[in-house]
Amino acid sequence: MAASASPLAFDLAQRLPSPPLAGLIVRITGYRETATGRFAQRQTAPLIVPLIISFGSPFLIALSREPGAADRQLSFAAGLHAGPVYIESDGHAACVQVDFTPLGAYGFFGGAVTDLVGRMVDIDDVLGHDGHRLREQLGAVTCWQRRFDLIEAFVQRRAGRMPSPEVAFAYRKLARSAGAVSITALADEIGWSRKHLASRFRSELGLAPKSLARMMRFHRASRLAQSQAALGWAGIAAESGYADQAHLAREFVEFAGEPPTAWARRQALTDRRLVHAGDGLADW
Repeated sequence: MAASASPLAFDLAQRLPSPPLAGLIVRITGYRETATGRFAQRQTAPLIVPLIISFGSPFLIALSREPGAADRQLSFAAGLHAGPVYIESDGHAACVQVDFTPLGAYGFFGGAVTDLVGRMVDIDDVLGHDGHRLREQLGAVTCWQRRFDLIEAFVQRRAGRMPSPEVAFAYRKLARSAGAVSITALADEIGWSRKHLASRFRSELGLAPKSLARMMRFHRASRLAQSQAALGWAGIAAESGYADQAHLAREFVEFAGEPPTAWARRQALTDRRLVHAGDGLADW
């Protein structure tokens, strides 16, 4: 994937959710690029459901492949996707991104969350007139913190019925174990068959528990690779619950789009090219 050799400079502001939204939202991020030149990145399979409201140039985004001219995205929602996400921007992108947990996404989007799986959908199509009004409200103010206030109020008004207690319990237990807990044991614990548990996960979260467990295990491995690289890939594989290093390598190819060593090189290169221009809290 071709990318500009020049650094990408950006302003960034983030807010953790207030107590009423804990468990629904992971974070809210304000992002504004401040440098010209095309920048390309590859993100690993996300365990969040993002809602993006843009104020600048569109992104080029595609799932499990490099984007083309037809992949322009402004304001949209994206569902869970068990593969890498390819993103390009021109240095003039600006947006607010709301990262929902899989449980919170069901509460916010309702049954439509299953229609988002492996897709990106325009905000007006997924939220209707409410999405159009939210975009106008956010565009009318220039302060990140005021935008975050509007987002939180909007989410609180819209959030409805959460996933069933059984699905929520099973998902949280799966997440706490980083995907290590047995799916069969989970089903037995809540008194469902494994098949019924998988069906309810797909209808309420969008993916079956086995797929989510694999993504969780991969994310644990990628975090270890960044924080405890001295373990080596064989050690990381063992710590993350993989059968062996070859198993880990196959999962990296599926979820990151490349083998572990190539992913690590890309991460190091990307980190060197990013220029964070402060907290980004000023009006703009």
